[in-house]
Amino acid sequence: MFHFSFRRFCLPFRFPVRTAHGLWAEREGLLLRLVDEAGLASYGEAAPIPWFGTETVDEAAELCRGLGGQVSKETLANIPARYACLRFGLSSAFDGQTLADPQNKKALPVAALLPAGRSALEQAVLKAEAGFRTYKWKVGVADNADELVMLDDLISKLPDGARLRLDANGAWDRRRAERWLELCAERPVEFVEQPIAAGAKGSEDFMLGLANDYPTPIALDESIVSAGDVAHWLELGWPDFIVLKPALLGDATAIIAQLQAAKTPVVFSSALETAVGAKAALRLALGFGGEPRALGFGVWPLFQDQRFDGPHLMPFIRPQDVAAMDEEVVWNALS
Repeated sequence: MFHFSFRRFCLPFRFPVRTAHGLWAEREGLLLRLVDEAGLASYGEAAPIPWFGTETVDEAAELCRGLGGQVSKETLANIPARYACLRFGLSSAFDGQTLADPQNKKALPVAALLPAGRSALEQAVLKAEAGFRTYKWKVGVADNADELVMLDDLISKLPDGARLRLDANGAWDRRRAERWLELCAERPVEFVEQPIAAGAKGSEDFMLGLANDYPTPIALDESIVSAGDVAHWLELGWPDFIVLKPALLGDATAIIAQLQAAKTPVVFSSALETAVGAKAALRLALGFGGEPRALGFGVWPLFQDQRFDGPHLMPFIRPQDVAAMDEEVVWNALS
């Protein structure tokens, strides 16, 4: 048995994040703490994104209150699957003493997150000077014609050999997606992320059609919220990338095993969680046995209170950087 406690947080970002869903100004969630009989504490994080398809923070908090002050590993099995973020947070806390697969001691590259709009041009230069070679740019936010023109302006700012990822957050219809993919075919675009909204009528057929008709790969993001989603797309014969946000996936370990078996190209990505959730997600990324892809964790500094951030933003994340992330500091910052 473990003593269980939790703290709710609502943390403002340093700058609002602009996406196709609008401005995102703050991050809500729960920090979870387990203390074993020897007094050793471990931590997890439940940070839902309801518009992504997860439970709400209110729902997760209500369930936590119902758990009382004592939990065991059997408690996790009784939490409904739709509470994916809470399940991930608890499983992270139960496994909190494990860093990563000991076979993987290599640093992993990180993709720099660029802001939407023309401010990406200046940031791309700064990130290039810092050593980044993979970049992620949010599109589907400004006027489509303006963004199409900006694409070449942005590429001109990138160093030789750089790769650019475009993230539409499901903002495009098929005609716009096809126009972008036509342009990307002759440009250094690694993949286009979620061009069509997940769950829209005919979206699965559209996504499969785009993936099979254009040379630039497509990446599923909002389409992947659970183990069932991964299994479904694999059954459909999905040929391209899958973006994994472990913090939203519940039993992320089982999902990763599915993808490894299918030899699917995987990109591990932040869900803009605190350092507690980021540490758990990065442990999984470090233990992944597939081809290393640039991690979508180039988000820090993220919060106004930097005690909640992950490690200082660098072009690579090393296992020792992850091990040094102090979850207790984050927990105490909420006291």
